[in-house]
Amino acid sequence: MKWEALKITDVSTITGSEVIEHKSGRAIRPFTLVKIDTDKDISGIGEGTLETKEKTVAACIMEFKRYLIGKDPLRIEKLWQAMYKGTYWRGGPVINSAISAIEIALWDIAGKYFNTPIYNLLGGKCRDKIRCYAGVDGRTPEELAENVEAGVKRGYTAFKFAAYGVNDNMLDAIAEAEKRCEAVRERVGYDVDIMLECHGRPSLQIALNLVHRLAKYKPLWIEEPLFPENIDMMADLCRRSKIPIATGERLFTKWGFRELLEKRAAHIIQPDPIHCGGILETKKIAAMAEAYYVQVAPHCPYFHVALATSVQIDACTPNFLIQEGGVLRGTWMVKEPLKVEKGYIIIPEKPGLGIELNMDAIKERPYIPREFSPYITYREDGSVEEL
Repeated sequence: MKWEALKITDVSTITGSEVIEHKSGRAIRPFTLVKIDTDKDISGIGEGTLETKEKTVAACIMEFKRYLIGKDPLRIEKLWQAMYKGTYWRGGPVINSAISAIEIALWDIAGKYFNTPIYNLLGGKCRDKIRCYAGVDGRTPEELAENVEAGVKRGYTAFKFAAYGVNDNMLDAIAEAEKRCEAVRERVGYDVDIMLECHGRPSLQIALNLVHRLAKYKPLWIEEPLFPENIDMMADLCRRSKIPIATGERLFTKWGFRELLEKRAAHIIQPDPIHCGGILETKKIAAMAEAYYVQVAPHCPYFHVALATSVQIDACTPNFLIQEGGVLRGTWMVKEPLKVEKGYIIIPEKPGLGIELNMDAIKERPYIPREFSPYITYREDGSVEEL
């Protein structure tokens, strides 16, 4: 069979915002998508959503457009290398998110071109369904426990929640984390997995206190108990923790994960495919982790294109553990959303990413910027606190 050559004819971006009304107020969740068209009427989509920098990523994608026009979209590795290495000031979340979004769209084109899901182009399925976890919250330990119980009734078997409140004093946060874990375990028992989010706020001593006092509640992991910027400190915590340590959502490319793995500074890594370099780069990172007996749980708190991307990777990755995004977000964005049954995402069988954008629904959600200020918290003395 002779395959027809393809050429990229256009690259466009779509930005918009989902507005969610909560009891506590109004939440704005912007998004950044990319669409790549070819001369054979095959198009691909990708996502590069980056909090508070959605328009910045979109502008970066358009900078790459000048290079991409006329290129063969199936030469994914070459195009990735050119975008990454051809950028003298390489790295960082903005450039890597732009490259990731483009790369995902190229894989979507490839899957449609060969009429098969992306995972079949990356070795085929390792599993028949994707275990996922639901993110839950609660202003009090009791409310959190109620929300977890409600999730169990919907069929989920794993839940992630903040170990403590964002504005808690870190010493008080340890006691608060114990109360939250205790309330959840008393309500649903130990037949479900729980994961604890820390957002990198603790110091090493606070993190050691947390992992010591929370071990009895048997978390599947504790996430970002420290920022990954100091790998030696992460490695020290890993050696002394009875709880598996998960991190990696703020690292980019295989080079960003190298030292983390070499120094045994994580038990579970969480590369984010829409930030760390895309589908193939996440597969490479997972392969590096496999050699160190480290499991992979892709980070994905974004929209449906991002989740569909992670599912393609999960399906063909041997050391995959569990997927974020069980409570499907942005289902309105696509014509046929992914399905969850009894805590597992059903692997799509359609070509490419297996989804199609619902442009009518997207057009109804124009871009509204999310203010930067909510990301900033302050200590009592007025200095800036880690988020």
